[in-house]
Amino acid sequence: MPSRSVKFGIDRLLEDPRLRAPLAGKRVALLAHPASVTRELVHSLDALATLADVKLSAAFGPQHGLRGDKQDNMVESTDFADPVHGIPVFSLYGTVRRPTPQMMDTFDVLLVDLQDLGCRVYTFITTLRYVLEAAAAHRKAVWVLDRPNPIGREVEGTRLAPGWESFVGAGPLPMRHGLTMGELAQWYRRTLRLDVDLHVVPMEGWSGAGWPLGERVWINPSPNAPNVAMARCYPGTVMLEGTTLSEGRGTTRPLELFGAPDIDARHLARTLRALAPQWLRGCVLRECWFEPTFHKHVGKLCAGLQLHAEEPLYGAGDFRPWRLMAGAFKALRSLKHDYPLWRDFPYEYERDRLAIDLINGGEALRKWVDDAAATPADLDAIASKDEAAWRDEREAFVIYR
Repeated sequence: MPSRSVKFGIDRLLEDPRLRAPLAGKRVALLAHPASVTRELVHSLDALATLADVKLSAAFGPQHGLRGDKQDNMVESTDFADPVHGIPVFSLYGTVRRPTPQMMDTFDVLLVDLQDLGCRVYTFITTLRYVLEAAAAHRKAVWVLDRPNPIGREVEGTRLAPGWESFVGAGPLPMRHGLTMGELAQWYRRTLRLDVDLHVVPMEGWSGAGWPLGERVWINPSPNAPNVAMARCYPGTVMLEGTTLSEGRGTTRPLELFGAPDIDARHLARTLRALAPQWLRGCVLRECWFEPTFHKHVGKLCAGLQLHAEEPLYGAGDFRPWRLMAGAFKALRSLKHDYPLWRDFPYEYERDRLAIDLINGGEALRKWVDDAAATPADLDAIASKDEAAWRDEREAFVIYR
């Protein structure tokens, strides 16, 4: 039998009446998504509803919905009345992305139970910022029921540059930040100077080493996050959303592979290995072919590469997905100088800035890719400075050692 040493925040709250005592007599709301489940795989809303000492008054769903009803970006969820529990369920990815005063009036304490992927672009951490700001303005309490950062403590990528804030960039974080939702909430409170009643229900037994494999079942926190390997790749492969290359949406391995009908994957892999072999550590690249059933290049045979970041091929301390994908773009640019790589389309409600720049929180990566004279050492120099500064800054907010 696997060890049962790691307890998530939701499980601790359910098991220990003493932790719940401050909720007595309060109206309680829950912000959750499909991966908000207990150890026994009961959705957190349903589990909380069984407690006589918790008065549920509302629920909130982030992007993709409380129960997981929407597949793609910029596909909105609507408000509805929960048919089982008889409470209103408000969408924070519909007509609004910040809670309205009317929504805030439905509760006294908001429980946040969201499984994150550990990447700045993943919008649940932006929603966390927005609800903390609203709670500060409306004098409400926020309890974060903490969960693991599934990709651990590693840091990678440039920090979001001033002026590049968006729904996929809630603050000056690097692409891979290495904090949990509870730790991020504390960072938001300090850096945004929020006067908010914030309480983190910490995990027990989590050391920062990523997802507790063999202990907890992985549930998709969003439709295209089907496994831990995808989470590991995501800080790099998410950049594909800003390109004309398929990121594997419409296949069974989204955001673990990439390609297009008009590329030579074998030549691309060879060029990438020659350009920056140090950026390919901790995983294996495999040439593959795939035909998306929806999204980019639907119905067309794509040549591509899959990033294998699962055991036994994965090396947590070596894998650098952001650099790997940056190198892949650079290699493609060197092979086809005029390749229409950057996709110009509305991305997460932004229409005036390129998606690749929104994703990276600035123009630095795109300019590096497009500059024929720029080297891997140049990108390393830019990113390493930001990464070192972030490691120092986040230390004050780390809960788990």
